[in-house]
Amino acid sequence: MTDSNSKTSSSVPPAANPLATEPISHLIRKYSIPTALTLMVNYLYNIADQIFVGQGVGITGMAATNVAFPLTIVTTALALMLGDGCSANLNLSLGRGEQDTADRTISHAVTLLVSTGVLLALFGSIFAPQIVRAFGATDTAFSAALDYTRIIVFGLPFLLFCTSFTSIIRADGNPAYSMRCMILGAIINLVLDPLFIFGFHAGVKGAAVATVIGQVVSGCCFLAYLPRLKSFHIKKNHLKPTAALTGRILKLGFPSFLTQIMTALVQVTMNNLMKTCGAASVYGSDIALSVYGASMKVYQIAHAMFVGVSSATQPINGFNYGAKNYGRVRETYRLASRIALLVSIGWFAVYQLFPTYIGRLFVSGEPLYLAACQHFFRLYMMAFFVYGIHMATSAFFQGIGQPTKALIIPLVRQGIVLIPLALLLSARFGLDGALLAVPVADLTSFVISVVLVKGEFSRWRKQGWL
Repeated sequence: MTDSNSKTSSSVPPAANPLATEPISHLIRKYSIPTALTLMVNYLYNIADQIFVGQGVGITGMAATNVAFPLTIVTTALALMLGDGCSANLNLSLGRGEQDTADRTISHAVTLLVSTGVLLALFGSIFAPQIVRAFGATDTAFSAALDYTRIIVFGLPFLLFCTSFTSIIRADGNPAYSMRCMILGAIINLVLDPLFIFGFHAGVKGAAVATVIGQVVSGCCFLAYLPRLKSFHIKKNHLKPTAALTGRILKLGFPSFLTQIMTALVQVTMNNLMKTCGAASVYGSDIALSVYGASMKVYQIAHAMFVGVSSATQPINGFNYGAKNYGRVRETYRLASRIALLVSIGWFAVYQLFPTYIGRLFVSGEPLYLAACQHFFRLYMMAFFVYGIHMATSAFFQGIGQPTKALIIPLVRQGIVLIPLALLLSARFGLDGALLAVPVADLTSFVISVVLVKGEFSRWRKQGWL
């Protein structure tokens, strides 16, 4: 059955859906807060490991966990591609009244998630030494990083499932459930981390085991929700993937994937620059790598807020664009952009005013480390006051089914500007050059976002949609 011929089996007409009728501010609040908290909790797994390892093992242990962090980002990238791609298709289908297409989409997604999770764990287990080296481990941190990585790969399928189904459950209208699942896993991790690290003296291995246990528990909670889906249903005869529907999921999910993959590439590049340029600086490789890792962990908390706001707009935009409520789509984007800008300014102030306080969360009593925190944070986050706009814009284009425009923003920011510029500037100015590439990329992506969205709304006015 093709999409054009699909019929809704729902008794609720699309126009009566809350996404079409409830105040936009209420909907953004309803979807963004649980989503942001869910992602924050997700990132807290690694942050908790960093804090406890930093206090219990020291700078070398922190460097080891930071080296492994790109694996989490890669897993999140795959999860968001499948989850956001599925969610975007679900919302567009429901907006058009195509219930059968929605059921096929969610069934496809389950199959893709299970198979991807298994392959990811196998790949990570087999190639752990090569992964650790490629991600920038120093000679002193290599052994600990390998120990940590070989354990956390077993939790990656559950992390994949949890992150993907956060988007899918949001599309089902129950974002609070995802939040509760992730919080439960995080609490378990926070309890077990100090027990394994300090009580059992297991070091980075103990931190990794605690993380995996928490992820498994969260994953099981998400699995328990599958029979309770309200807006769409998993059917056995739809589990076998088809090229057409898989392609539609991957197409709309690819912007999210690319954003995260580029983030992983940025971190791998920066990890290696911290190792090489750090060795030539007053800080040394391990301090440079540890401080960059700490900055990234705090950055991920801020990033989660922007993802929360951006992701909250996707079901609103997708449904209303599918239902041809174009004015409501524009209003949603404008409100999301204002919120993202305010959050960006707030976090910019935190990074500029309190860098040493943030550093002390991870390592205390190391003056050179704290001096590096102050220097790194202020340079790296120099243009953070406009950061959230590009994320809101990319999510807007993804939600209305325009993945090409959504792709342009992360591709330019990270692939065309940030990584090449970091390599060029670091060759001339060392650590400072690598760090200064980030604010340049942030400003560039802001300008591109403004140009793209203005052009889109201008096209809508010419079409008579606004």
